[in-house]
Amino acid sequence: MSRRRSVAIITVAVGALLGALGVFSASAAPPAGTDASEVSHWNQVAATTLAAFPGPNGGAPPALQINMGMVQGAVYDAVNAIGPKQHRPYLLKKRAGAKASIDAAVATAAYDVLSELVTNTPAVVAFPGRAGLLTTLSTEYATSLDAIDDNAFKMQGIEIGHAAAKAMLDSRVGDGRFGPSQWDQSSGVGRWQPLIVGGVPALDPTPWVGTVKPFLIQSSSQFQSVPPPDLGSTQWANEFNEVKALGRATGSTRNDTTDSQTYKAKWWQSAPVLSWNEVARQLIARNNLDAADAARLLALENLSGADAAINCWNDKYSFDFWRPWNAITTTLDDGNAGTTTDPTWTALITAPYPEWVSGHNCLDAAHTTVLRLFFGDAPGSFQITSFFTNPGGPAVRSFDTFSQPLAELIEARIWAGLHYRSADVQGQALGRNVANYAAANYFQSVGH
Repeated sequence: MSRRRSVAIITVAVGALLGALGVFSASAAPPAGTDASEVSHWNQVAATTLAAFPGPNGGAPPALQINMGMVQGAVYDAVNAIGPKQHRPYLLKKRAGAKASIDAAVATAAYDVLSELVTNTPAVVAFPGRAGLLTTLSTEYATSLDAIDDNAFKMQGIEIGHAAAKAMLDSRVGDGRFGPSQWDQSSGVGRWQPLIVGGVPALDPTPWVGTVKPFLIQSSSQFQSVPPPDLGSTQWANEFNEVKALGRATGSTRNDTTDSQTYKAKWWQSAPVLSWNEVARQLIARNNLDAADAARLLALENLSGADAAINCWNDKYSFDFWRPWNAITTTLDDGNAGTTTDPTWTALITAPYPEWVSGHNCLDAAHTTVLRLFFGDAPGSFQITSFFTNPGGPAVRSFDTFSQPLAELIEARIWAGLHYRSADVQGQALGRNVANYAAANYFQSVGH
């Protein structure tokens, strides 16, 4: 059954229109054929499939986000190509008739991109689950197609799905995925150095992310963050001492009596792409979005997230700023009388890449900016499931606004010993900038 409820999308313009609000209209008359159930189903299949990749093979959070963007961009183009042209395509110029099966188009576009990623992702490390993922995908695809009447409209949907996936895959040939590491291995005051674990440096599993060709923004450094605080500044001393007190593994000043900050620090270690797609599916169902609006939401959200990851990882290796465990334990002198090192200090949680800016906050802000544009800041209670093992409390938590988790995330990365406050704030600014630019320049109604 086709759902014809329209959804208004508010976008923040950039450039001369920066700060002004405009209406990013929803489908006035969505093509006949389906509600959003198949769009949401294949979003879930994509998230489950891509999260099963080993980290170095694309399963690490920033690379996972890039892969998710590819899937959702193709699904959008497939749905958007059916019937009267309502919104600008992302890549696909071809169009299908108004009665082409949207469900078939969605399943085919998603399946083609996912099966290509599973089949041809380089095996940087062993990938024993590859064959099982392909079998599961084939079963899911067959089930989706079996639920659709065998007729010309089904074949038209399949054809446009293939075309959308091909357009996406062709556009990403030679895009920089799995390229060389960006780290120049410089050392000295203020420079990041990896932790040594078992005599081996813990290195970024996907250090190439910041050199990948963006999907929507103009360059991988378009929204480069302001530099880290000067090491001689009061700001640096304050942020150094804050994470030194709050972020240490043992003996910290975290509040773990009435409001467990250790639990929250661990809980937020779950990949943002999984958290916010879960929320999107809930809100798609609650608001009865049709397939066109749901596909547009998920494309804008995940392609913005992909570009936020790319720009963020470009920042990380451009600034190459030291993590708290580098700065707090070092014998190097930062020249600031307000900082005192502690060689015994260890972080609650560690990460294998430079500090500036917070990758988690980049992605969270990109996703939530898009979700806010569709649903406002207070869409009603939504749930997020953490996939961190044993965070010390419930895996599922509920929030009523997007402002709540965003505010908590700034603190959580400090409680974890991962980031200085400004890196979290600047990460969210980067994510918002990317998403607002994307909304102002892509997926708009025809004639906008």
